[in-house]
Amino acid sequence: MRQLSLVALAAVMASAAPVVAQELPGNGVSVSPIKGSPANAWFQHMVVQLGLEALGYDVQETLEADFPAVHLAVASGDADYTFNHWKPLHNGFFDKSGGEAVMTRVNASITGAGQGYFIDKKTAEEHGIKDIGQLQDPAVSAIFDSDGDGRANLSGCNPGWGCELAIEQHLDDYDLRETVQHDQGSYFAIMADTITRYNEGGSILYYTWTPNWISDVLVPGNDVVQVGVPTDGEFDAGFAVNDVYIVANNDFLEENPAAARFFKLVKIPIAAVNAAQVKLRDGENTLEDFRRHAEDWVEENQAEFDGWVTEAAKAN
Repeated sequence: MRQLSLVALAAVMASAAPVVAQELPGNGVSVSPIKGSPANAWFQHMVVQLGLEALGYDVQETLEADFPAVHLAVASGDADYTFNHWKPLHNGFFDKSGGEAVMTRVNASITGAGQGYFIDKKTAEEHGIKDIGQLQDPAVSAIFDSDGDGRANLSGCNPGWGCELAIEQHLDDYDLRETVQHDQGSYFAIMADTITRYNEGGSILYYTWTPNWISDVLVPGNDVVQVGVPTDGEFDAGFAVNDVYIVANNDFLEENPAAARFFKLVKIPIAAVNAAQVKLRDGENTLEDFRRHAEDWVEENQAEFDGWVTEAAKAN
């Protein structure tokens, strides 16, 4: 693990009585993480895994599931934590799984995650499209028809992610059922087709979020523009800005104060997460790649990371 956390461990040894590896707070404790199915959450999970390992924890293979199941697993103790809870997007999953009685939003470790609808800039300017309400007009919606049924094809959100619920609500609220088709299934496969359509000169309509690599390929302001929902006032994206939390099982937190403290300290800039998404897009998509991306970021921010590990070790 390169020289990862050697400074931190040395600091712990110097600040306490003689400390040996057997006395690390996580020694002998197995930890089970879980994440959502999208691959773009691996980076932050690997950063946390590196910190837990530095504290002596045995981090098991990360489980993957759709987001409702992620929250249920943490709530029940089938998994100990996730770094994949978006607030407010996943509030319903959190509450329905037992909420604060069984798990805790420990820390908003990534802040300012955005979501929204985008169309290609050329079409937006040519037809004056600023919000999805304009897709009520069959002539406008047909511009984005890619399968020949006359309706706009909206490259949307997978079932179980949470964002699909907001999109479906918009289709109802703005009377778009007759003119817009919400394409769902495998998001990144659908978006690959969307990007191809754009590159071939077609008009495109899609949902995306940050951090994600999509906006590094379809660049807002250059290739595409964001369109909102109908409003009489300022621009409204139709989606709240989210913070990404580490959520952990309450029993685990109580039994593992060092891990709890480490979770509380972790802060990852959204720019770092976006940078990792570009590497994912470019084919660096194995577990070894994800771990290396995290190790590289830790090495670039070694003093801060070591400080987290040192302080967390004292919590025991």
